[in-house]
Amino acid sequence: MNAKQMREILDVIAEMFPDAHCELNHSNPFELTIAVLLSAQCTDETVNKVTADLFKKYKRPEDYLSVPLEELQQDIKRIGLYRNKAMHIQKLCRLLLDKFDGQIPQEHDKLVELPGVGRKTANVVMSNAFGVPAIAVDTHVERVSKRLGAAKPDDSVLEVEKKLMKLVPREEWTLTHHRLIFFGRYHCKAQNPACSICPLLDRCKEGKRRMKPTRNRKDKEGTPLQR
Repeated sequence: MNAKQMREILDVIAEMFPDAHCELNHSNPFELTIAVLLSAQCTDETVNKVTADLFKKYKRPEDYLSVPLEELQQDIKRIGLYRNKAMHIQKLCRLLLDKFDGQIPQEHDKLVELPGVGRKTANVVMSNAFGVPAIAVDTHVERVSKRLGAAKPDDSVLEVEKKLMKLVPREEWTLTHHRLIFFGRYHCKAQNPACSICPLLDRCKEGKRRMKPTRNRKDKEGTPLQR
């Protein structure tokens, strides 16, 4: 894929989701970091339900460290992998106090030092909290990028990120990240993508395969399936 082809794809997705944005509720970089950490293998909707109460109870790193680990685990029990995430949150808060004066660092290499914060989380925080252009490759961005040909099926997450950074103008990285997420979350879903009404079907090998006529396929009994 070249930059011109990517431009055409971005323009279509922009028309579909002009108001794409970060759907994790937060009011500062610290809350966003906690929310993104919690969102791993969990929906934003569930995270927002949990943080509605969590962010009222815990305002600062000190607050998360003032309770036993078991209490924090109970507070986020609706979140997948809540035990590990509670442990990461407390370790993250301890490191913030010990090394960063209790503040979320604004440098990518320092963000990834924080427990539970990988490259994707750091990119989300950098772009949404500090306004630094970044493309965070989550499961939606990865899936859409590969289906539309911006990346190869066997590319790693880092390779997908690098290819998108080359194809997309830097000033559009953050917005593109959000729009690809919306496209993947609400249209090009993992299990039931809306191929029949997709304006980008001609770009998608998987979509074309899904839309092939079923006339010659047979069911388990060998009876031709009817269209």
